Amino acid sequence: MPDAPSPFAADPFARFREWMAEAEASEPVDANAMTVATATPDGRPSARAILLKGVDARGFVFYTNKQSRKSADLAANQHVALLFHWKSLARQIRIEGVVEPVTDAEADAYYASRPRISRLGAWASDQSRPLDARLTLEQRLAEYEAKYPGEDIPRPPHWSGYRVLPDSFEFWQNMPFRLHDRTVYTRSADGSWAVGKLFP
Repeated sequence: MPDAPSPFAADPFARFREWMAEAEASEPVDANAMTVATATPDGRPSARAILLKGVDARGFVFYTNKQSRKSADLAANQHVALLFHWKSLARQIRIEGVVEPVTDAEADAYYASRPRISRLGAWASDQSRPLDARLTLEQRLAEYEAKYPGEDIPRPPHWSGYRVLPDSFEFWQNMPFRLHDRTVYTRSADGSWAVGKLFP
């Protein structure tokens, strides 16, 4: 059955948090995994699965190398789509919007929370660019381990994050006989959300 109406039905962020909490209780690995789809200015799409690292009333935050393919796409075309799929719950959420950069303070705070090797990896990896051999990456990691032997590892200038500012949500719930339940939220000009349904 579709999820019962809640007092947060008019707020897609509240509904997202409800569904995410249920996913965290049921998904065995990375309930916060999401597919991020970007496109070049001429419309060539690209998608990859990454981890959601923050959500608030403004939007959804993820972090990456600013020299990666996704960042190159977003520099030229700020439109983005997110997809959360929770197989254990037979649910998915589609989100569309535009991105803005997170602040330096936000990026610094999240970077400092990462495991040491992950912080060093942000220095060692030329993300999305050709790699001749795995050994090259391991050697570069060793070089940065020697350069930063302690916990004081500055955030690389090419590493930061984006916040997706949504203008639409779709909450999809699997139903018997493929008669699925689809609830859509569309942002109005005044910032409020219009709520509706779609045929499955």
